[in-house]
Amino acid sequence: MSHAHTLRAEQLSLGYGERSVVENLDLSIPPERITVVVGANACGKSTILKAMSRLLPARHGAVLLDGKAIHEIPTKQVARTLGLLPQSPIAPEGISVSDLVGRGRHPHQGMLSRWTADDDAAVARALDVTGTADLADRAVDELSGGQRQRVWVAMVLAQQTELLLLDEPTTFLDVTHQVEVLDLLTDLNRDFGTTIVMVLHDLNLAARYADHLVAIKGGRLYAAGAPSDVLTETCVRDVFGLDNMVVPDPTTGKPLVLPLGRHHVATAAR
Repeated sequence: MSHAHTLRAEQLSLGYGERSVVENLDLSIPPERITVVVGANACGKSTILKAMSRLLPARHGAVLLDGKAIHEIPTKQVARTLGLLPQSPIAPEGISVSDLVGRGRHPHQGMLSRWTADDDAAVARALDVTGTADLADRAVDELSGGQRQRVWVAMVLAQQTELLLLDEPTTFLDVTHQVEVLDLLTDLNRDFGTTIVMVLHDLNLAARYADHLVAIKGGRLYAAGAPSDVLTETCVRDVFGLDNMVVPDPTTGKPLVLPLGRHHVATAAR
């Protein structure tokens, strides 16, 4: 890799129609690290990812890719640099797994869209590392939710970008496959220096896999930093409205959040 790409939001405000979702967000993504964004439902996490991948224009402020406003950069150049897995991607009806994953190669092809050996290799590797090679000839709409999610991850990997934005990449996956996908993304980060930004719901997986944790509350940045600095009992209570205890994870030493429901608070206090 020639250099690590930089991605940041400056005074970013976002919304849909009359509704304001994100206000005056300043957020820097550490290059070559794994950043995980957490927050309650409807707090703006997905909206921020859409803006950072150029899908949603800013109302105010800007998203800067390598110091330049992302909306001023040609679409294909952005697509070669930054890959996005949205929250609920939709596959064309009847498309096969290998064809869908192959679509990740479009930014790398020239005007005549010639398919090359490099494209074949990228698709084969993406299918292999996501465990979907045996599904290559199947129609995407025949797959289970978990299989389909792994195929979408494969398509983003086939794009071979140095920046990956993933909105809930573990959706529909059982816990084994959640860990497999997160391990795979960690391998990409460690082996190739891929900068990864992802939204996760599971706070404990977020703490375990993040180098940099971002907590969003009501469309504003609540806290950002190392998981041990961000994921405190106060943060979880403020951001999620959840009574909790935070203890060290016995395997990693990172924060482990224990939710306290109404039936558990008295027991925890004893």
